[in-house]
Amino acid sequence: MTSQPIAQSQTEPASGRAAHPTAEQEVVGVCRDLLRMDTSNYGNGEGREREAAEHVAGLLTEVGLDVEVFESRPGRTSVVTRIEGTDPTRPALVLHGHTDVVPAAAADWSVDPFAGEETDGLLWGRGAVDMKDMDAMILSVVRQMVREGRRPQRDVIVAMFADEENGGVYGAQWAVNHRPDLFEGATEAISEVGGFSVDVGGRRAYLLQTAEKGLGWLRLVADGRAGHGSQVNHENAVTELAAAVARIGRHRWPYTLTPTVERLLRGVADLTGLPFDPAGTDGSGAVDRAQVDALVDALGPAAKFVGATVRHTANPTQLEAGYKANVVPGRAEASLDARFLPGREAEGMETLRELAGPHVRIEPIHQDTSLEVPFSGDLVDAMVASLDAEDPGAAVLPYTLSGGTDNKSLSRLGITGYGFAPLRLPAELDFAGMFHGVDERVPTDALRFGTRVLDRLLSTC
Repeated sequence: MTSQPIAQSQTEPASGRAAHPTAEQEVVGVCRDLLRMDTSNYGNGEGREREAAEHVAGLLTEVGLDVEVFESRPGRTSVVTRIEGTDPTRPALVLHGHTDVVPAAAADWSVDPFAGEETDGLLWGRGAVDMKDMDAMILSVVRQMVREGRRPQRDVIVAMFADEENGGVYGAQWAVNHRPDLFEGATEAISEVGGFSVDVGGRRAYLLQTAEKGLGWLRLVADGRAGHGSQVNHENAVTELAAAVARIGRHRWPYTLTPTVERLLRGVADLTGLPFDPAGTDGSGAVDRAQVDALVDALGPAAKFVGATVRHTANPTQLEAGYKANVVPGRAEASLDARFLPGREAEGMETLRELAGPHVRIEPIHQDTSLEVPFSGDLVDAMVASLDAEDPGAAVLPYTLSGGTDNKSLSRLGITGYGFAPLRLPAELDFAGMFHGVDERVPTDALRFGTRVLDRLLSTC
């Protein structure tokens, strides 16, 4: 691990200085520069975040902030700075992003995924929605605040982590385990995958993320009797594994509505006039799947996220067995990406063990906690008010993220996390589908909108 504090003197007095760009004016350029850095995370422990981390550090030190750059291993670089608030009695807020992205196969894209192209008001590139857009908004707003001599009411800790796309082991998780001092006094955090708009019943609504599912990257292992492929073999590891994978992949998980999901669906019902009875229309207490499906569908493209949060999910993703067509292997393996509803991880794992059967065992690859916090409190009120100030009359609803964020790691320090990357989006844009997808892009107007909302939030929360 290397650690190097970077400091620069405060900016000059305003007199005699040329005017600096505002956050709205520079956010697109900041995002474009980050998109042009290939920070692909292939999940093998190696990473490419250092170039982006050093760039981020430069943007922060340029306006006079003291910055700490540290590495969990070579190339896995994170950046943290703290902006002192006007009220030292208030707990600090963590404003965090990640600079790594999932890989992109250039042949599948309409544009070079690392060129940062801007066309027809859209900025294209891997990371445009996950999450270099939010990184750029954070950096632009913070730079503007410091240049203007404005301080937040509470300390704001800005962190840009490595390795979020592989569970944060070399990023936020490492920082929490080895540098908890950087987050001293913090009780709340804001990060990605929330605060974006959707069209519900002809009205714009913003989904504020107050929960996320638990993570279980799991390995299924079947052991059998190796032998010649021409012989009868009743202990074939591939057969046992294939049956387990099929059972899990085809399992119809029951619908279970957590408090966050139930409140979201109530909000959608209010906006659309669709019926919603969480206790079940037949009085049995069982969730009416058709009713829930109709409400989820009313969320348009965001249904991809929300539809996966009314139940557990477990998707087989990888298979490995054998080395030759005429040899029965003694071992076969498969990988699962399981996501569990908040507070119900044990229930989900028990079902997976039953589906796997007695001859297939389950081993952990990487597991992490679920999160669920109330849609209430001063910070939530400030986020709602900031959105309302920039888009009066729009609804704000809580929702559960089907994936995960670095808020999982910060929760180990007692920090309550929310997803709030405010973007006002065209109703037809498939925003949810671009996470880890092809032709990732974000409207430049949405970036500028986000800086206005985020600036209001940091000035009032």
